[in-house]
Amino acid sequence: MAKKRIAVLFGGASSEHEVSCVSASSVIANIPAEEYEIVCIGITKKGKWLFYPGEWDRIADGSWEKHPDCCPCMVSTDNAKKGIYKILDDQTVSFLAIDCFFPVLHGKNGEDGTIQGLFEMSMIPYVGCDTCSSAICMDKAYAHVILESAGIQMTPWILCKRSDRFRPEQIAQKVVDSFGFPVFVKPANAGSSVGVSKAKDENELEQAVKLAFIHDDKVLIEKAIVGIEVECAVLGNQEPEASVLGDITPANEFYDYEAKYENAASELHIPARISQELSYKIRGIAVEAFKAMGCSGLARVDFFVTQTQEVYLNELNTMPGFTSISMYPKLWDATGVSYSALLDKLITLGMERAEMNG
Repeated sequence: MAKKRIAVLFGGASSEHEVSCVSASSVIANIPAEEYEIVCIGITKKGKWLFYPGEWDRIADGSWEKHPDCCPCMVSTDNAKKGIYKILDDQTVSFLAIDCFFPVLHGKNGEDGTIQGLFEMSMIPYVGCDTCSSAICMDKAYAHVILESAGIQMTPWILCKRSDRFRPEQIAQKVVDSFGFPVFVKPANAGSSVGVSKAKDENELEQAVKLAFIHDDKVLIEKAIVGIEVECAVLGNQEPEASVLGDITPANEFYDYEAKYENAASELHIPARISQELSYKIRGIAVEAFKAMGCSGLARVDFFVTQTQEVYLNELNTMPGFTSISMYPKLWDATGVSYSALLDKLITLGMERAEMNG
């Protein structure tokens, strides 16, 4: 049987470009080589798509862009020709058929429904959530509204839009009237804790909001929940399954970008240090949230658990990190699904969904 050709996309014009490259390098190294032929497509920070024919170990450090044989490429929008067009040096075009895309892209233009819409328009199978679920999971404001309407307890929150032109003192008053300090301030559309800050007073709140507005026009201000962060990996289409749980002891005050990717002192505990009864409850909520948001393929669902055993869903991440230290593959490995088997399953799920919708 001929190998399926899988195009792994990485990089992207987002603040999570570097994380994507590290994740993709790990994914490429672990996709079962006996079953799949890998094609690498890198997207620069300026949004240029490049077919990359070099070694996968040059992807993580960004040196792939300097490979002399990189050439521009684009996805075919003709659904009769599923694949990519490479633009060669002499400006001629070469077509390469693709069986399935694996967009290992984090943040804007990769995890927010935009690239998923391109794949769906072209009727090309791809790994991960569809256009709608990717978009609403990425936008934390919409996610709050939908999940709360589904009866899932979320962190108390308020929303600030750049267009509202609130003065700092007005935002601070809204916080005091709603739930008080301390709070977490987040861009509505960003991942990997990019642009996220903890604010303990009005002055810190003003700086945190300014930082968050650098990354998005909408900013969420959430009550700081005192407790542990617990994460669950969900996998599947119509009948999703939840992994064992893990909890995190961050190296910094909270699990920010540095604690996730740059500070090895953060501790991941698998299984999570909670009771079996509470674990079953959280796993059930994770699957419920996955279904409520219309997810398919995969998502990592993050929770806060207080000392009194209250459970708050924090967010869903539709393309979680796949680095060597990332929770999603580690959780499935602890559940009995190896990294390679997980990637194989994700590709299969993407192709099954395309066939079902075809």
